[in-house]
Amino acid sequence: MEFEKRFELIKRNTEEILGEDELKENLKNNEKIKHYIGFEISGKIHLGTGLMCMSKVKDFLDAGIDCSIFLADWHTWINDKLGGDLEAIKKVAVGYFKEGMKASLKCVGGDPAKLKFVLGSELYHNNDLYWLDVLEISKHTSLSRMMRSITIAGRKEGGSVDFAKLIYPPMQVADIFIQNINMPHAGIDQRKAQVIARDVAMKLSFNPLKNSKGKKIKPMAVHHSLILGLGKPPIWPIKKEEFKDMLSELKMSKSKPDSCIFIHDSEEEIKRKVNKAFCMEKEIEYNPLLDWAKKLIFPIQKELEIRRPEKFGGDIKYGNYIDLEKDFEKGNVHPIDLKNSISESLIRILKPARDHFSKGDAKKMLEELEEMINLISK
Repeated sequence: MEFEKRFELIKRNTEEILGEDELKENLKNNEKIKHYIGFEISGKIHLGTGLMCMSKVKDFLDAGIDCSIFLADWHTWINDKLGGDLEAIKKVAVGYFKEGMKASLKCVGGDPAKLKFVLGSELYHNNDLYWLDVLEISKHTSLSRMMRSITIAGRKEGGSVDFAKLIYPPMQVADIFIQNINMPHAGIDQRKAQVIARDVAMKLSFNPLKNSKGKKIKPMAVHHSLILGLGKPPIWPIKKEEFKDMLSELKMSKSKPDSCIFIHDSEEEIKRKVNKAFCMEKEIEYNPLLDWAKKLIFPIQKELEIRRPEKFGGDIKYGNYIDLEKDFEKGNVHPIDLKNSISESLIRILKPARDHFSKGDAKKMLEELEEMINLISK
C-alpha cells in the first residue's frame, strides 16, 4: 500500500496525532509500527468503545499495522471498578470483554482473527523489567504531574484519592514501553499518559523504545474523538468556549445506560434510546445524533439514507456528513427523520454483535456480567 494511503487511513476520524512527522517518516522508511489500545474492564461495551475505537483499529489493520488490545485488569482494580474484585475482573476481561471487542471489530468490517489480546496481570507476572519501567518513569515525572494525570482514571483533578491511584499513570505509561509499542492509541481524554510517555522516552535507560536501527525514539500517539451521550446537557445552551471543558462530562458513559447504546442492545432498545435523544431542530453545535452520524455512521457505512413520506420531501441519501449537517441546520431534515435513520443504521451495523451475544457462551458471559453489575449496584 502506498505511503499516502496508509497515512490517510491512520489519520482519518482522529483528533490529533502526537508525532505526526515521525509517523510519516516511519511509514516512508517501512518501519514496523506496533499499536495498542488499553481498556479498563468496567462493564458492558458501548458504542464509544465498540464502534469508535474499533473503527480506528480497523483502519490501522488495513494500513498494515500490528494491532493489540490491552485488557487492563489491574488498572480496573486500582480504579475500583466491578466491585474491586480482581479475579472477577480478570474473568470478565478474558471472557465477555474479549468476545465483545472481537464482535465490535466485525461490526465495523474488520477481521477479529487479526487482533492480539494482552491481559495486564499476565504481562506483569514475574516481569521485573515492567516494574523497573514503572519506577524509572516515576523518577522522571513530578508528583504534581502525577496528581494532574489521575484524570486518566476518570478522577477529578484535586480530588481525594487513595495512593494507588497515583500509580495508575506510570503503569499506563510503562505498558507502552514494556510491549515495545511505538504507536499507542486512545481517546482524547487519555492523552496525558501518551504525553508523559513522549516526555520521558529519551530519558529511560533500562528499557527505552528503539527503532530498527537501534536508535532511541519517542512513541507516537493517535487520539480519536469522544462521542456524546444522548442526554440533554446539564447546562443549556452551552457556550462554544465551554463545550471543550465539559466534554468529559458529556461523553457517552455506561453509568448512564439510557444515554448510551451497548453493542448488543436489542433493536427495540436502540430505537427507544435514540427516540429519547436530545436533538433540537436546526441545532448543529450540540447534537448527539449529528455527532454519531459524523464519527460513527459515515466512517463505517459511508452514507446515510433519510427515509420519509413524499409530503415531507421523500427519501434522500447523503454521501458525506457536511451535506447532512447543512440540510439539518436549514430545517430540511427533521429530528424525527434523523432519529429514525440513525436507529436503522445502528441496528444494521450492530447486527453481528447482537447475534454473537444471543447464544452460546457469549450469551452466558453477558448474563453473568449483568448479574454482577446488578449485585454491585444494590
